[in-house]
Amino acid sequence: MPVRAMELYEQALRHRSSLADTAGEEHTASNERLEFLGDAVLDSITAEHLFHHFPDGDEGFLTRLRARIVNGQALAQFASELGLGDMILMSDAMGREGGRDSTAILADTLEAVIAALYLDMGEQAARTFVRTKMLARIDLDDLAQVRDNYKSLLLEHVQALGWPQPHYRVAREEGPPHERMFTIDVLLRGEAYGRGQAHSKKKAEQKAAEQALNRLRRESRNE
Repeated sequence: MPVRAMELYEQALRHRSSLADTAGEEHTASNERLEFLGDAVLDSITAEHLFHHFPDGDEGFLTRLRARIVNGQALAQFASELGLGDMILMSDAMGREGGRDSTAILADTLEAVIAALYLDMGEQAARTFVRTKMLARIDLDDLAQVRDNYKSLLLEHVQALGWPQPHYRVAREEGPPHERMFTIDVLLRGEAYGRGQAHSKKKAEQKAAEQALNRLRRESRNE
């Protein structure tokens, strides 16, 4: 199907840094509005695909799996594989600062492109793009088996809530060098939600993430 509204794709590739510093202009001419729409379209298409692929999956399972697919890191990887980084219109300064490799910029641009497809060619074109360029590259059954990475599970949970990514902070380091004990807090929206202690930072982070995830689930049940 031929492109009908090239201006939509040009806008999808236009980062706000490329615009003149004029009040209000960036919100109408950059890709931010398209990114907003593309996020919703991508969520819907992915949800439908998972719904049919896992007919016995419950809501929680499907929500967690969708979060693994549409998180910023995964979307940035897809965008990079498609070569979008080189196509983005951005300021020279942003380009020098690594903007073309930025996870957030790449993920937002991919969502904006999906929105442009949706508006220009319709829902089926957007669905075909997402399924062939993204979902077809993922082994969904293998992805569904990943259960014990609490840092990943916590990330998925907070993304589903629309919260910023968790931040891990070393609270204490104790003991001799050969038997160091690390105490690590995980912060969500600036608040310590979990604490883990282990002889390696990675294990302590996993324990902290597990504690935070359990707290979030309790809070959700009590709402």
